[in-house]
Amino acid sequence: MKQLHEIRETPGIRQFKEVKKEYPDSIIFFRMGDFYEMFFEDAKTASKVLGITLTKRGGAPLAGVPHFTGEDNINKMVKAGYKVAVCEQLEDPKTVKNRIVNRGVVRVITPGTITALDFLDSKSNNYIVCIIPNNKVLKEEGYGKNNINKIKDTNIKTLFGFSIADVSTGVFKTTVIDSFQMLEQELARFSPSEVLIPHEYWDWFRRIDDSTYTNQIGEHLYSYHSSYKRLTRHFNVLNLEGFGIEDSELATQSAGALLSYLYENQKDSVAQITSLSVYNPNIYMILDRTTIKNLELFSNIRDNTQRGSLISVIDLTVTNMGGRLLKYWLSHPLLHIGTIHERLNSVEELTIQTLVREEVKKLLEDIYDIERLITRISTRSANPKDLIALMSSLDQIPKIKKEISNLSSHLIENIKEMHELRNVSNLIEKSINENPPSKITDGNIIKKGFSQELDELRELMKGGKKFIAELEAKEQESAKIPLKIGFNRVHGYYIEVTKRLSDKVPSHYIRRQTLTNAERYITPELKDKEEAILNAEEKMIKLEQELFNHILDEISLDIKNLQEIAQNVALLDVLISFSTCAVNNHYSKPEVHEGYESLIEDGRHPVIEQTHPEPYVPNHTILTSEQRLMIITGANMSGKSSFMRQVALIHLLAQIGSFVPCNSVRSALVDRIFTRVGAYDDLTMGQSTFMVEMTETANILNNLSKRSLVIMDEIGRGTSTFDGISLAWAIAESLYESGAKTLFATHYHQLNKLAEEFEGVKNYNLAMKEKGDDIIFLRKLIEGGTDKSYGIQVAKLAGVPSRVIERAKKIQSMLETEDEIGARLRAPLKKKVEKPLLLEDIQIDISKEIKQGDVSLNRFMDE
Repeated sequence: MKQLHEIRETPGIRQFKEVKKEYPDSIIFFRMGDFYEMFFEDAKTASKVLGITLTKRGGAPLAGVPHFTGEDNINKMVKAGYKVAVCEQLEDPKTVKNRIVNRGVVRVITPGTITALDFLDSKSNNYIVCIIPNNKVLKEEGYGKNNINKIKDTNIKTLFGFSIADVSTGVFKTTVIDSFQMLEQELARFSPSEVLIPHEYWDWFRRIDDSTYTNQIGEHLYSYHSSYKRLTRHFNVLNLEGFGIEDSELATQSAGALLSYLYENQKDSVAQITSLSVYNPNIYMILDRTTIKNLELFSNIRDNTQRGSLISVIDLTVTNMGGRLLKYWLSHPLLHIGTIHERLNSVEELTIQTLVREEVKKLLEDIYDIERLITRISTRSANPKDLIALMSSLDQIPKIKKEISNLSSHLIENIKEMHELRNVSNLIEKSINENPPSKITDGNIIKKGFSQELDELRELMKGGKKFIAELEAKEQESAKIPLKIGFNRVHGYYIEVTKRLSDKVPSHYIRRQTLTNAERYITPELKDKEEAILNAEEKMIKLEQELFNHILDEISLDIKNLQEIAQNVALLDVLISFSTCAVNNHYSKPEVHEGYESLIEDGRHPVIEQTHPEPYVPNHTILTSEQRLMIITGANMSGKSSFMRQVALIHLLAQIGSFVPCNSVRSALVDRIFTRVGAYDDLTMGQSTFMVEMTETANILNNLSKRSLVIMDEIGRGTSTFDGISLAWAIAESLYESGAKTLFATHYHQLNKLAEEFEGVKNYNLAMKEKGDDIIFLRKLIEGGTDKSYGIQVAKLAGVPSRVIERAKKIQSMLETEDEIGARLRAPLKKKVEKPLLLEDIQIDISKEIKQGDVSLNRFMDE
């Protein structure tokens, strides 16, 4: 490797190093002519990530990409986890003499600030989040930098400022977070691409979440004074009262820091952020990361793809904006009964009005992603085709308003009031050619008649080309030899004559270039016309760019109205999607109420009924104060987990305003859905399967309320039988005492005894049909417990070798004959329980049974 003193430092390399000092944590895309070039370690990294050749210049490692591929390569680097600083030429190199071109960083791109459509999920927001801990309160309570892990255990109010933005759509929201648990929930809901955190808390946050791209920010960004100033200046207001955060220091700090970060990295390209809204996490059902995963809302558990997820079934939106809104609704089920009913009533109206629904759906299919087109326009990255797409989209709005004119539900009444912005579509129609090129440098963008000056230049160009054709004919006649007039970018216009005739050219021809078989000449007349034509072409391209940018400026004046149109289109698209899904899949309108009981008639699992080849067997569910804990037993594969998940999904769908898969439902408002459905090892974090199971269970028991819905599947399997039964029993009792509606599936048949001891506990099982040694799953939920697990039969169905199956039958027979341990275990449970059994009481009883059962266990081991 060359030593530093061996590298010959060109002016360009020196300039690169100066930029690198300012942006040490970024890959510098350094514009040099027609290329973006990278040097030193940046070049080595880029060559590996982008698969480009690593070369050298002046001894320095060098890698480069053509500037017209820059956007793609920049976003590839960002997707690979790197921050990229784009350093552009800030002046035309042609005008610079005797010095190096002035260059500067025009934007810094990170995972949370990507705006290139090809690198974004069209139906997902690309969120960047800023978290500002309440430093003052934390220090007062003794939660300083040195013991910051204790934050997780505190319930101090207003612990964090929390703001989110999507640069690609202009979304900007802020709130305050009351606890660490709520912080985790909001991060799970939004699933950000990037998180900003003060540098003193960065290590702490990385220990909590090392999978999300995280950036440290300094106090100059999040101080209250600088944050307040940044927000008021950006929105051009005197104070923040209009946004509802005038008295909220944390919300102001996080929102201001986030906006300042965007200014630092995107420079002035944040015009699409036109408003700041305060949202309240407490008006939504709580969904933590575990529940989102276990219910497979956005991806399946097996391969983490969307196939087999809830959203894959209910998302029938036809616009990208609608798809993003639906995803937001699904992660934010409502707790406000009035808003739920508004959504349901609109879905019902669209379900009845079939012709209107189908006609509007067709019109929506012709609408492009207005939200992200707005961002491209405001950041001056839009091309002519983007404007044609915007015009085409706006042309559908009057037609949509006409189609829904006779609908009367509240939400659709609001949609009817959206702007049409005919001024914008008219401007684009009269200014932009119908089939323009993608690049504004290609010319022929602006329509004839829009600019008199441009039309005159075009006529000059047209006349120039006509002159060239006439000159070629005149020269041929004058010289009496074959010749042609050609053009290239290097030498301009020329007269070409074959070499064998070069001695016959007129004396006034001036040799310009010699080729293998020809000579090229110019004449004073041709040179004069060349300058006129080329000047006209250069002026024409420059004027078209100026006119195009002026059109973008005019459209940008209506950004807020365009965003309002996008929001209304998205809302209508989601309502139609819900309606179409309800019609196609035979869903019914839920009756959502603020009481306690949930009654589901013939409920179905929305995903399994679509993906399973056999007809789905529906089941009733009754959850009332007299039946709030369902103990569900039955074999593996009998459908226990599917049944419990369908109950949770029906409640969730109802609270996002969707119809649900059942014949009818009276659904109680649920404040939170808890799930413990399966064990997933977290060995990378040093946690065993059982530890994960107990951690999730502890979270449920510590945070549930009477309005919660709890799904517990096979709790206690990760430890010994006696510990497992003890824990399952005590956990079931605790859930019963909480008043929460609970579905509790278990293989511990002893828990069926709970129904004898407590009112409000009911036993159920998934029906089976035995046929010899085989079983048939009936999938029907019936009242009553069962003491059969059918484990051996299920193992046989799974393909376990017959010799193992036969051996298992013998062992099972021995255990059933010598069921002394089981008998002694059940005996104390038959006694009248005056108060709920405590976990320690059960463990004491079972420890005695273990000692008394030692002989039987030893005999079994001998066998």
